[in-house]
Amino acid sequence: MDDFDQALIKIIGDEHPETLEEAVRLARLRFPESEEAIMERVLRLESQGKISFETPVAKGPSSLTEYLFSGWTRWFWVVFSLAVVASVMVFVVPEDAFPFVYARYVFGSVFVLFLPGYSLIKALFGSKELDNIERFALSVGLSLALVPLAGLLLNYTPWGIRTTPVTFCLFALTLVFASAAVVRDYGAHKKMAAV
Repeated sequence: MDDFDQALIKIIGDEHPETLEEAVRLARLRFPESEEAIMERVLRLESQGKISFETPVAKGPSSLTEYLFSGWTRWFWVVFSLAVVASVMVFVVPEDAFPFVYARYVFGSVFVLFLPGYSLIKALFGSKELDNIERFALSVGLSLALVPLAGLLLNYTPWGIRTTPVTFCLFALTLVFASAAVVRDYGAHKKMAAV
């Protein structure tokens, strides 16, 4: 190994270029050699294992709390917000408030017919396993199965099937399933980051 090779190793060790092109550009700034000669030497040093080009891995969230407030869980906050808005509208918007009652109907329909099933689907299946149409259809179908089941179970409690218990039950179901999905996704994210 001559002085030029040692100088290349030092430049690459000090500057940490990510690609071969960057290494050649850095070496050309310091040495009057041709681009081909520098590239040939760098490739030879790399094949000998004396230098390497490693792309730095993007570090993900380190804790569940950090993951919860990252961009990966926007869906969770949308589901949570829709569930809160629908629940509040059930108690705040009266049945005779003419224009606002339609917003209550829309949010209530999404709350009953979509959110419980969607959060359960997110908890059961990873984000890559289902496409959007399958996820939507299963969400509606599971919601249509979960809501009557929740009503049946509420019928055998002291609270019965009334607006307040049903709303709280559906809100709790949606939040529990969505939280389970976040924990599941965080575990999968940690496994992928470790690989």
